Amino acid sequence: MKHKKWLFSGIMVTAAALVLAACSNNSSSSSDKKVMNTSTPNEISTLDSSKYGDTTSSEVLQNSMEGLYRFDKNNRAELAGASKVSRSKDQKVYTYELRKDAKWSNGDPVTAQDYVTAWRRTVDPKNSSLDSDSYTIIKNGQKITQGKAPVSSLGIKALGKYRLQITLENPIPYLPEILEGAQFYPQDTKVVNKLGSKYGTSSKNLVYNGPFVVDGWTGSNLKWTLKKNKKYWNKNTVKIDDVNMQVVKTTSTGTNLFKSNQLDYVPLTSEFVKQYQGNKDYHSKLTPTNGYMTFNLKKKTTGNVHVRKAIGQAIDKSQLVKTVLHAGKASNGIVATGFITDEATGNDYRKDAGDMMSYNVKAAQKEWKLAQKELGQKKITLEMLTSDLDDSKRVGEFVQSDLMRNLPGLTIKLRSIPLKSRLASTTNHDYDFVYGTWQPSYEDPLDFLTIGGLFNLEQDYKNANFWHQIDLAKTTYATEPKKRLNALIAAERQLIQKDAFAVPLYQAGSSYLLNSRVEGLKLSPYGNVVYYWNVKMK
Repeated sequence: MKHKKWLFSGIMVTAAALVLAACSNNSSSSSDKKVMNTSTPNEISTLDSSKYGDTTSSEVLQNSMEGLYRFDKNNRAELAGASKVSRSKDQKVYTYELRKDAKWSNGDPVTAQDYVTAWRRTVDPKNSSLDSDSYTIIKNGQKITQGKAPVSSLGIKALGKYRLQITLENPIPYLPEILEGAQFYPQDTKVVNKLGSKYGTSSKNLVYNGPFVVDGWTGSNLKWTLKKNKKYWNKNTVKIDDVNMQVVKTTSTGTNLFKSNQLDYVPLTSEFVKQYQGNKDYHSKLTPTNGYMTFNLKKKTTGNVHVRKAIGQAIDKSQLVKTVLHAGKASNGIVATGFITDEATGNDYRKDAGDMMSYNVKAAQKEWKLAQKELGQKKITLEMLTSDLDDSKRVGEFVQSDLMRNLPGLTIKLRSIPLKSRLASTTNHDYDFVYGTWQPSYEDPLDFLTIGGLFNLEQDYKNANFWHQIDLAKTTYATEPKKRLNALIAAERQLIQKDAFAVPLYQAGSSYLLNSRVEGLKLSPYGNVVYYWNVKMK
């Protein structure tokens, strides 16, 4: 989730307020111009789709670029940059016919070579892409990122100006969903070659093939505009002219700007959800973003399975959602509910898989006594690591309280540090157990079970059955839906129920204020990226 690319979910913000000269709703030069004013909590880091790794950059890219697929208004992947696709009998080779009317904003045609250029840049180890691991599904992708094969061996070929061939390592049922991601967008080969290292460093150092073009981003400023792309092949479906975006790092500033009609959209952090839940402009969506904990298996105490099972069952997750988060729902499995419909049964995956780790104080205390006996300790002290963002610290405090109340003899100390430091500490095994959030990259249980923000999973978790079931799902059963489903459920049961490598806590809710004059605004299936191309202004 990928170095793993984790777009950590939640609108976690700093305490310092910004003094912003916000754009007025009526600031356009023409009364007929349809303009929306919106906010985001963080800056753009880059508009190079081979190098981004944050939510804001992803959002801007997904509104200004387009790949082979795009999510429709129902958040289903549909062909976009391609008009037709065919698949080989072994389901490993896909051939795409690209749209001949697709253009870059400078007038260049979008060609098959533009996909080859972009994908090779992303997978090339010298570019240190945060998304290179996404290419393990493509033939030779993993070997290339490991420096064991040349970049030119990646399973992508331009068979002609508008014909593209993609070869996979193994058949996968979720290809359209993953190819919708920004890491698989094309890049204008001429522009890449001309700009070199400057590519994507400002809005002018880029061309666009999506619904909007980006204007006014210098590379470091806190305001920019998405303008309707006049060269976009499907421009007639885009009903809004401009989206004025600005960084608002404190939710209180954002809500004040919203109330004064200077913003049409403001994301809310958990402490503001309860305040605005009854407001007519309040909206909330359950997302597949996980709040979860993982353990350091290298330490004696947290390496004990009874310790992990005790902790996993001693937290009242429903109360956590109700009293701390105010949005979302308790989670009893690492794979999200309401997100993946299984091909074999037509059911939601979570319904088929069932609960793996529920709140059960009696069972938790039984495991705790076994842990104390095996460790030869009545009193045990553990450190819980969180980021220093307000929402993270509040979750940590709730977990600390529940564990110390329900597991006699356990002391929990909290260490809350900046997110970047928290990631470094987990990589270096400097923790007992850690709380984090993670959002998926595509709609398949494999993403949750093998990436999922599961710190040090490949490095530390050696259960043979788990990895065997994962391998079966990836290879032997890749084209047999029922057997594949059973393998995935068996893998999750091993990971969560039997070994408690991780503790699922909740699925996050994405909450925001939206002006009633805005129609058609959509959030991505993952809940954290706003799509503007369907917006209409009343």
